[in-house]
Amino acid sequence: MSEKQKAVALVESIENGSKEPIGYVNPNKYIQHNLDVADGLSGFGDVLAHPPKGGFKADVLRSFQDGNYTFSHTKYDFFGPKAGFDIFRFEDGMIVEHWDNLSPITKPNPSDRTQFDGATDITDRDKTEANKKVVKDMIEIVLIQGKGDKVTNYISSAKYYQHNSSVADGLDGFSAAMKSFAENNMVMIYTKNHMVLGEGNFVLAVSEGNFGNAPGDHVAYYDLFRLEDGLIVEHWDVIQSIPAKDKWKNNNGKF
Repeated sequence: MSEKQKAVALVESIENGSKEPIGYVNPNKYIQHNLDVADGLSGFGDVLAHPPKGGFKADVLRSFQDGNYTFSHTKYDFFGPKAGFDIFRFEDGMIVEHWDNLSPITKPNPSDRTQFDGATDITDRDKTEANKKVVKDMIEIVLIQGKGDKVTNYISSAKYYQHNSSVADGLDGFSAAMKSFAENNMVMIYTKNHMVLGEGNFVLAVSEGNFGNAPGDHVAYYDLFRLEDGLIVEHWDVIQSIPAKDKWKNNNGKF
């Protein structure tokens, strides 16, 4: 099995109960960045040992691999319906580290798009590194440095399909959302990009910042982008608040 297939099998095993995928996790080294789960394989096992009524659900909709990292986009029922992204790092064919971001499932956005629909086919694998650079530069220049006038260098003005629950399609939809935030004393601030992973036309960026009523909660931003001809044309995301350190169940940090 490929590492991508192993990662998908592990995620889906929380629903189907398969025991084999747990064997893909290194029992002596499993670094956990979900701050609600204790470190190591025992922490993961403890969560699975206490399922909610009706059990867990996990439907992997998109999965990708970038070197020793895999990343996936999943529709969960994990203590409530959630949208999620998972990242796994492999060493010698075994999973040794995990990051994720989860948020509640919401109603369709103003363009009637959900957190899950949209394109799934992976293309342009030869353009992976170029597409990663587009996303990395967009996060740094537009979102962190705040140079909104540069946005069309990275996001297509002709088509931009938006799956964020509150934002409509197109650059006009994004601008309208930012205006509404400002009028309602809300913020969406990116302060640091921690990771950019890609496979072909799909790129995932993991960033840190603040979101919500000013000054905003400390959050992790997971943004998945699809690109065509060097420009971003589709976007999915999950924003999750980062708990205070005294609430963490491991000491590995969110990032």
